[in-house]
Amino acid sequence: MTDPRLPFQDRCEAGQVLAGKLEHYRGRPGLLVLALPRGGVAVGFEVAHALRSPLDVFVVRKLGLPGHEEFAMGAIASGGIRVMNPLPGMTVSPEAIAGVVAREQAELARRERLYRGEQPPLDLQGRTVIVVDDGLATGSTMLAAVLAIRQLRPARLVVAVPVGAPETCRTLRAQADELVCAAMPSPFGAVGLWYRDFPQASDDEVHALLDEARREHRVAAH
Repeated sequence: MTDPRLPFQDRCEAGQVLAGKLEHYRGRPGLLVLALPRGGVAVGFEVAHALRSPLDVFVVRKLGLPGHEEFAMGAIASGGIRVMNPLPGMTVSPEAIAGVVAREQAELARRERLYRGEQPPLDLQGRTVIVVDDGLATGSTMLAAVLAIRQLRPARLVVAVPVGAPETCRTLRAQADELVCAAMPSPFGAVGLWYRDFPQASDDEVHALLDEARREHRVAAH
């Protein structure tokens, strides 16, 4: 049965709906909202605003299998984190893996510079971290993010999305301390089906939202 709120108008509305499901975290000391760019940032902005939390990004790049890039053989993430996901029956040479890693590392570094600028490295140890995206289809990027964030030792790790495939949400629920998914329609299809307005987010939009969130949090802290 389809959730009556669907489709969301846009990522802004989706973030507001999701924030309503996370009210129990409002004002929690050490709270941090981490958004997966690009699409997760507009959602994360609304969540961070409602919860009075700082907002930052956690950059993840999937490592596509050479020749079959739709299959993720692993991922790299902010902070030098690398997670490999063995694919049964598929062998990849160390040289091919190194080539993929180098290419994606360059893109990750580009996005880190663009989105985070001179911000210090993320310090998640002992904090409550809510990691946000605009939806979960296969969940491979979010899973890589969760595994990577775990290595940075947060006190509590929450995965939060406006909409997700039921089976993917079950998988992520086993990896996080809490999973909050505002709607789990079935059959699911693609994330974009559950939004009326779902343009590809631009680097400029991500940068502007992060700047606004940082200004807003500085004002609230004083």
